[in-house]
Amino acid sequence: MTRSLTTLTGLVAAVRRAIDVRTDWADTAELVADRLRAHLPGPEVLTPEQRLGLPDKVAGHLLHAEPDGAFSVLGLVWRPGQATRIHDHITWCVVGVLSGVEHEELFDEALTPIGTRDNPPGEVTGFAPPGDIHRIRNVGDETAISLHVYGTDLTRVGSSARRFYD
Repeated sequence: MTRSLTTLTGLVAAVRRAIDVRTDWADTAELVADRLRAHLPGPEVLTPEQRLGLPDKVAGHLLHAEPDGAFSVLGLVWRPGQATRIHDHITWCVVGVLSGVEHEELFDEALTPIGTRDNPPGEVTGFAPPGDIHRIRNVGDETAISLHVYGTDLTRVGSSARRFYD
């Protein structure tokens, strides 16, 4: 078992229990967020090489995919200035910031900005479609690392994004 898998064992078991409640996506995201808060690892869940990120895009590292397809856990590494496109999701998602600060911009269905928030280390947020249109960027001077739990096996579907917006 790799170091990341050993570190994530408690989290994976807790996420399984949250999903077993069998409720709607919004409630599932809230339950999983509670579990992630209780089991939030440090940035060492990624190897030193993974924590370096990539020069041209946000680096994603699959850390766990549930065999039945119920969820995936990814580590994302954001170098300063890196950002996602504005997007929404195919399922619920919970994010825990491990290091750095992630700046999130929230949008309504007309792509009108409706809010922003800065998520520092230890911050855990969750959401479920609809109403999940956002963009995340690293506006700081240091690399940011976050752990994302998605309500599907991303190895099967390829991406958590449902749509990208201009």
